[in-house]
Amino acid sequence: MNRKQKGFTLIELLIVVAIIGILAAIAIPNLLTAMQRSKQKRTMADMRTVATAWEARATDVNRYNAAGAVAVTNTITQLTAALAPTYIKLLPPKDGWGNPWMFETDFAFTATEAAQEYEVTSYGKDGNLDGAVIGGATTNFNNDIIFSNGVFTQYPEGAQTQ
Repeated sequence: MNRKQKGFTLIELLIVVAIIGILAAIAIPNLLTAMQRSKQKRTMADMRTVATAWEARATDVNRYNAAGAVAVTNTITQLTAALAPTYIKLLPPKDGWGNPWMFETDFAFTATEAAQEYEVTSYGKDGNLDGAVIGGATTNFNNDIIFSNGVFTQYPEGAQTQ
């Protein structure tokens, strides 16, 4: 081989391409998981914020209904009207994935009985209700996240799958 020849040989180029391919195969899945984890953490933080405002209002009026709707579901508009701007400046309109929230209490919004329980639910990455509540820790981004009466009753923990 002539020492004055410039450029790379085919073998050198293939090695570089293989190394780039290996790095991409490692980095891209980790990046996608990190992006989903970020949305999941944003969702959980927003759920805590909504629950804190809802509980502050319940302390003042001694009921959760008229602020949202475990037996009856109400709209974010009804919850916003009851909480903003007194208890929360701006109610997050959607979860971290852009899906609507589900707000529930044990009595309907218009009921005369005072609701003593509430629930804030995110349907997860896929935006679909899981059906049966698993409860406890989950390991899939598609699982629902449920915050009820001051605690997460279904929550992500550990390594998550897509």
